[in-house]
Amino acid sequence: MSGALYVVGTPIGNLDDITLRQLETLRSVDFICAEDTRVTLKLLNHFEIKNTLVSFHRHSTPADAQRIIERIAAGENCAVVTDAGMPCISDPGEILVKLCAEKGIDVKVVPGPSAVVSAVAVSGLDAGRFTFEGFLPVPKKKRRERIEHLKSETALMVFYEAPHKLRGTLDDLTEAFGDRRVALCRELTKLHEEVLRMTLSQAAEYYTENEPRGEYVLVVEGAAVSPGESMTIEEALERVKELVDSGERPADACRTAAKESGFRKGELYSAFCREK
Repeated sequence: MSGALYVVGTPIGNLDDITLRQLETLRSVDFICAEDTRVTLKLLNHFEIKNTLVSFHRHSTPADAQRIIERIAAGENCAVVTDAGMPCISDPGEILVKLCAEKGIDVKVVPGPSAVVSAVAVSGLDAGRFTFEGFLPVPKKKRRERIEHLKSETALMVFYEAPHKLRGTLDDLTEAFGDRRVALCRELTKLHEEVLRMTLSQAAEYYTENEPRGEYVLVVEGAAVSPGESMTIEEALERVKELVDSGERPADACRTAAKESGFRKGELYSAFCREK
């Protein structure tokens, strides 16, 4: 009987965010696949966990992955972790999940902190829909193409960025997107956690005078949607009322009607409150 692969989230900065289930899983599995064994060893030592670590990172070969899968297929249980947060999202661990899925091996998730969701939650922007873009490409041509493709994206966009590249990224996004709102989330859950809410041009100006420090998550406002020709503001408000009458909260009803009509959620909410 084969074992199972456990996808285990780990703290993104504050070790107190570890869960009891994560600790139990890391103790009980037969071995742990880690993006950087040195980082994971510090985590294990902090919680006095003794277990075998196997290195699995973006430079690992298909043969490395196959050896891990063979061990699981033979009956061993394995946990896969990344340096911080949820593994297997823009992370080499996804290869192991795909191989397990192909071979019918059980994959279980032990969820934990996520920098993406945490940043969206504290952004102060309309978080009804968002897209995770990770790190933008480094080559200039591919970078320009990717940003150009995203100009018409109406959902919030979430980017990761290193401090030494932040200024260039803010300049590129401002040039392509115009002056949209952005939340710059720095060192989330750590001692120097900071969330700056401003526009892209303000952020670009701010970081010409202030040195970027720490790892950043950028939450950028999506493109504005032009009001649909087939729906007036009155019709959009009627839609809000229908949804509220059916049991939805006014804020949720306005979000839904905004997506359907093209009007802004705040605009519909204000109009709805005035008519109450």
